[in-house]
Amino acid sequence: MIVDEYSSAVHAAKSKKGIIAMKKFMDEDFMLSNSTAKTLYEQHAKKMPIFDYHCHLSPEMIYEDKPFENITQIFLGGDHYKWRYMRSCGVDEELITGGASDHEKFRAFCGCLQYAIGNPLYHWTHLELNRYFGIDTVVRADTADEIWEKANKVIKETKMSPASLINASNVAVICTTDDPADSLETHRAIAEKGHVKAKVLPAFRPDFMINIDKDTFKGYIEKLSAAVGMAIDSYDDLISAIYKRIDFFHENGCRISDHALDSVPFEEAPEAEAAAAFRKAMTGAKLTQKETDTYKSHILIKLGEKYSELGWTMQLHIGALRNNNSRMFAKLGADTGFDSISDYCIAYPLSRLLNALDSEDKLPKTILYTLNPKDNYVLGTMLGNFQGGGIPGKIQFGSGWWFNDQRDGMTEQIKALANLGALCKFVGMLTDSRSFLSYTRHEYFRRILCSMIGTWVENGEFPDDMETLGKIVEDICYNNAVEYFNV
Repeated sequence: MIVDEYSSAVHAAKSKKGIIAMKKFMDEDFMLSNSTAKTLYEQHAKKMPIFDYHCHLSPEMIYEDKPFENITQIFLGGDHYKWRYMRSCGVDEELITGGASDHEKFRAFCGCLQYAIGNPLYHWTHLELNRYFGIDTVVRADTADEIWEKANKVIKETKMSPASLINASNVAVICTTDDPADSLETHRAIAEKGHVKAKVLPAFRPDFMINIDKDTFKGYIEKLSAAVGMAIDSYDDLISAIYKRIDFFHENGCRISDHALDSVPFEEAPEAEAAAAFRKAMTGAKLTQKETDTYKSHILIKLGEKYSELGWTMQLHIGALRNNNSRMFAKLGADTGFDSISDYCIAYPLSRLLNALDSEDKLPKTILYTLNPKDNYVLGTMLGNFQGGGIPGKIQFGSGWWFNDQRDGMTEQIKALANLGALCKFVGMLTDSRSFLSYTRHEYFRRILCSMIGTWVENGEFPDDMETLGKIVEDICYNNAVEYFNV
């Protein structure tokens, strides 16, 4: 793994003096706190393929498969986790998303990362350097140029590209995030080209069609109308059009939908009121909160019914407060690092939304994610209300997401699920990333999972039954996802 000369010398000196030596920095047992954890990771978790059922990788980049020119393109391109950290360290935007050279941006990032104690970026970056470039050098301002040269040499010699990174990562399935109006031509082209070992499948993300309160709504309905080849003049037309797109996605291998709800809308009102809200929005008039929630509630129920009919999984990502900085949103647009956690009340509306589907026996397999860890136990207990149908873990508590895909966030999510449900049926980790290097986060998650389970065993809280433990770990890492998503 990653051990610099200084830490090795300190370790050796302490050993000679009879002092209990500190652990080496990110050695092969990194984050594996006991012998059971090490066995579980090395013999079970490490070998399992990756089922990346939610990410934001670009299908166009995967298809075109252009070799990267330098490490900045792979490391910093589109990675708003790293951008946020650099801003916090006082780096000028010119060196983050601006016009500075790639070399200058990389040096700025390394200078910041040197001091990123406690931040998961520190671990992720060193894992990425080691796993994909064979670089063990610790990142500091004075090693930036050395790392730049070594990494770029590897990129050039191997012609490193999106496909080569995916193929080197033992990825079995990738589900991208795709708009209902998408032609999916790129996904078909990827399959025909055959350069990627993993299945690259679309996932259905109808946020623009749901967000009736946004300025983009009317324009989007016109775009959807063109894609489906029919006029959308009424709410019934909209449902017909969106069902056609779902059938089209299904024919192209899609089995998963995804919704960024932020808050959970639910308003008990006749469907006619949703239709009236749709008509009003198409005139450009501003809707009341009740009209907005009525429309969103009914459209989500209609979508859920269709997902259930086709055996799809519905993902609900709950709790983001987006685009907080209006000045930077105007300058850079969405998804550039200016979102945060919100504190909506979600228990009651979520319960009513799921119940509306379940009461008609049309609740699809559903994964619930919370961005706010205050709601871990809300979701952990909500699962048990709607399980059944002979489907293991039909309602899932999604993995630590976005700001929570670090050690504490993952640990708390796993603990909540274990305390309140069936951890053994958990479908595990996803990348939720735009970076082709982020598969190391699966390793990070697997090490945390094995350490937690190993601790329970070594504390005498679960039998030292490696057959059972190994199956639990392998199932969470991969097998459960294969069975659950049925791709």
